Amino acid sequence: MTAYKIELDGEVLKVNFGEPAQNDVIVRDAAARLDEMTATGELKGGTLLKINGPASLPVACVLVHKVAHLYGAIGVFDPKLGKYVISITHNPAYKLGDLVD
Repeated sequence: MTAYKIELDGEVLKVNFGEPAQNDVIVRDAAARLDEMTATGELKGGTLLKINGPASLPVACVLVHKVAHLYGAIGVFDPKLGKYVISITHNPAYKLGDLVD
């Protein structure tokens, strides 16, 4: 059973719900997938990672916790703005709250 789907498309981490499940299962599934992506080198790190797709608050916490140390900045897509909002940054090129395409 895949409770959560995660794929990397360039600099965009595409996330989506899979089979119906509760958050306790979904967070474990998301964490396992991110660990797999890191172990295989699919998720290598870099300057900026953009996250796009639906996530509950517990899942969002797992996502950013697992990738924040790999990337200089993390942007999360805001559909109302149509842009990614920089939510975590260790890179002086990106400030918290910056909007990026």
